[in-house]
Parts: sequence; structure tokens; C-alpha cells
Amino acid sequence: MWMFWIQFLLVLGAILIGIRRGGVALGLIGGLGVAILTFWFRATPSEPPIAVMLIILAVVTASATLQVAGGLDVLVQLAERLLRAHPKYVTILAPLCTFFLTVAVGTGHAVYALLPVIADVSLRTKIRPERPMAISSVAAQMGITASPVAAAVTTFMAFAVKAGQPVSLFDILKITLPAGVLGVLAAAAWSLHRGLDLDKDPAYQARLQDPEFRKALDVSVTTLDKQLPFTAKLSVGLFFAGVLTIIVLALDQDFLRLGLLPRVDGKPLAMTTVVQIIMLAFGAIILLVTRVKAPLIAKSSVFNAGMIAVICIFGIAWMSDTFVSANKLFLVARIKSMVEVAPWTFAIAMFAVSAFVKSQAATLAVMIPFGLALGLPMTLMLGLLPASYAYFFFAFYPSDLAAISMDRTGTTHIGKYLLNHSFMIPGFLGVGVSTVVAYFLSRIAF
Repeated sequence: MWMFWIQFLLVLGAILIGIRRGGVALGLIGGLGVAILTFWFRATPSEPPIAVMLIILAVVTASATLQVAGGLDVLVQLAERLLRAHPKYVTILAPLCTFFLTVAVGTGHAVYALLPVIADVSLRTKIRPERPMAISSVAAQMGITASPVAAAVTTFMAFAVKAGQPVSLFDILKITLPAGVLGVLAAAAWSLHRGLDLDKDPAYQARLQDPEFRKALDVSVTTLDKQLPFTAKLSVGLFFAGVLTIIVLALDQDFLRLGLLPRVDGKPLAMTTVVQIIMLAFGAIILLVTRVKAPLIAKSSVFNAGMIAVICIFGIAWMSDTFVSANKLFLVARIKSMVEVAPWTFAIAMFAVSAFVKSQAATLAVMIPFGLALGLPMTLMLGLLPASYAYFFFAFYPSDLAAISMDRTGTTHIGKYLLNHSFMIPGFLGVGVSTVVAYFLSRIAF
């Protein structure tokens, strides 16, 4: 038993040190953990999550190519037109825009260009910006588990195949997409009347006495004056053609039976491989058709964030899987009975891990092997998938910090006691509702 706890403290310490260091440190220190477990504790190293990393590489490269081609700017302009056409409903429409923007492109980092627009629309309509800003940041991250090209979704698919319990893309989306939308709407509905109106907020009225503050409020923010080339719109069409191709092939695997998928050893080609092929192929088509400069792709913010995620998953998932495999009998003997009585408690564990590991894909890479060791079926863990997002808890994630800095009124904030920040209640409501809905949908569907 003492050997288990020493290894557990090693793994926990590695994760905490990696988080404090930031960036690729989580992956590097995870690799150090694998080395200690292997050479010091003589644990047999598990297989590194190669399929997961390859999928993320393919998807991120295609998304980064879309960004460089101007495709993300096109999507942001479309969202801004909707918000400015219906400004009174910004608290409902803004989070739905950020949610579906993430669903479309597979990364929550696309939200940065839309946040200043949301702040500007709410300010011009005299709506407290905190109301749409906080839930919009949360909604952008909630969209990850409902995106056919997000790293978290493809990570789940890869682990399901490896476990011998393949779950199709359609199976995932039919659970996470409606659950995510309902979660966003629930949190947005609560946000409609949060906080004081600007004309009644004493803190805001006090800040208005500063001429520099008033001057900053007068600056209009918009993306509509940015002239985008035809190739930017073309890149969006091509990217969505790739996403649609993946969805059609996934449906063919489940329902259509048109024989679109090649067969390997008498079985249809695995969707994890299909996603890699299609996203790389359409990324290449966007590159060639729009004539973007290849070096710019590697310098884009989407590519940079994606590569950090790959390194983090490489080290941390490898270390976690090695630890779980080496202590499987101990874990099953101590915890399995509790999970069998209340399987939903696994969502609490996943939520707690995600609060520190600020990546849903990395959280799943850590927790799925643990769940499999406890005998949990993949279909059950699918119902708990929304709980893999909890990094709103400490409000240090880039999109949350961006929302705070882009709200020129100062209503979106981190409170004096750190945890009393603008994102806490919308986050709990959004994730809580979507997890409950996903859990019951998975029980019905499977």
C-alpha cells in the first residue's frame, strides 16, 4: 500500500509542478515521471498515446491553416453581424455564438476576436458587460466536447478504440451537442439579471468620474471594417467541407452503409485514422487554394496552443497511464465498489482534475485509463464528458483573462477572495446542467 501512495504523490507532484511552470512543462515533467516510475519503481511503461497526438496534430494543423487564411475572421464577422442586429439579446446570443464557433473550428481560442465585440455591443446597449462576457468565455470552452474536430472528442474516440469499446463520432455528438446547448442556455438565462445595471452600479459610476476611463469607453470595437479577401471565405467553405466529410463518413459507419470507408482486414477503416487523413488533406487543399505562406501556419496562435497540448498529453497521459496500469489491482479493490454504486461520482473526480489540468483533452487522457481500470464502460464516461471542463474554477485560463481585460467597464472581474469571480456561477451552471443532461441522454441512448 505504501508503494502506491508514494507513486501517487509522485504523479500528483509532477502535475502540480507542471501546472505551475506552464506551457510544455506539464508534458516534460510528465516524461520525467514516466522515467522515475520505470527505472526507480520498476513499473512497466504503458504505450504512449500516439493515436491521440496524431489526431490533435492533424486537426490543429488544419485549423491553424484556416486561421492564417483568414477563415476565423470570416466567422467572427458573421457572429458580430448577428449580435449587432439583435443587441438587446446579447446575453443569450453571445454565448451561443462562442459555443458554436468552437464547435465549428474545434478550439476555444477562436473566441478572443469575438470578446471585444461582445463587450462593445453590451456597452452600447447599456447592458452590464459581465452578463454576456462571463458566460461567453465559459461557453467557448464548453463547445469543445461538442465539436467533431476538437482534441477532446478525438481523444475520447482514440481511447475507446484502444479499449476495444469503439464509440462513433455520431454517438458522441448526439449526447454532447444537445447537452452543451442546454447547459449554455441555462447559464445564460441566469446571467440575464446578474449584477446591478450600469446606471445603478456605484463602483462603475465612481470609475466614470475619471476622464481617462470615460475616454476608453468611447472607443468603438468592430471587425466589420476589416476587408477580407475572397480566399478567406473560400477557406471556411473548404474547412467545413472537411468537417462535413468526416461527419458523412461517421454516419456511413453507423447508418448509411454505402461502403464509403475503405476496409482493413475486413473492417471499415477506424474513424480515428479517418479524422487524421481528412483534416490533413483539407488543410493541404486550403494551403494550396488560398496560397497562404506555410511558415505563418507554424507561427499562428492556434498552432502554438495545439502543439503545447500535444506535448502536455504526451507526457502527462503517458505518466498517468503507467501509474494506473502498475496499480490497477489496488485501485480496483479500493474504489470499484463506490463507483459501481454511484458511477456519476467519476464526474466529480474528472472535474477536480480539470480544474488544475487546463485542457479537456489532457484531462481525458489522465482520467479515461483510470475509469477503464475501474471497469467503467466508455458509454458511461461519454455521459460524463462535459465534466472534463472545470478550468473556469480558478479563472486563470487565457479566455477568462481576456474577457476580464476586454471588458472596459471593469464589471467582469476576479474578486478579492480569488474564487468570487465572474465565471464561477455560470461555469457551475453550464457544466452542471450539461453533465446531467449528457448523463441521462447516454443512459437512454445506450
